[in-house]
Amino acid sequence: MIGKQGMIKITNYIVIFTTCANKKQADTIARELVKSKLAACVNIVGNIKSVFWWQAKLDKTNEVLLIIKSKKSKFDKIAKLVRAIHSYEVPEIISLPITAGNKDYLEWLDANIR
Repeated sequence: MIGKQGMIKITNYIVIFTTCANKKQADTIARELVKSKLAACVNIVGNIKSVFWWQAKLDKTNEVLLIIKSKKSKFDKIAKLVRAIHSYEVPEIISLPITAGNKDYLEWLDANIR
């Protein structure tokens, strides 16, 4: 469904969040996802501080966040690739639906995802 000003509502697109231990790991994962056409774009957001429970203790660390733009149909392959490269025992790999978006941008996503 196309709304006002070329916006599409209700889509099959997703945004996936993955935190990484460092920039090198984030760069490697991002490049592999885009190179393999599983994601059209990956934003690398550096220097975030995460606070979390790990092994029954409150912990905190500096991390790098990946924001991965893709399609629902690619989630399983993305998760498999991230787990294969990632250094964490339990990497964050969570997906949120894109419920509306710029028609031109979503068409660009389509063109760059296999």
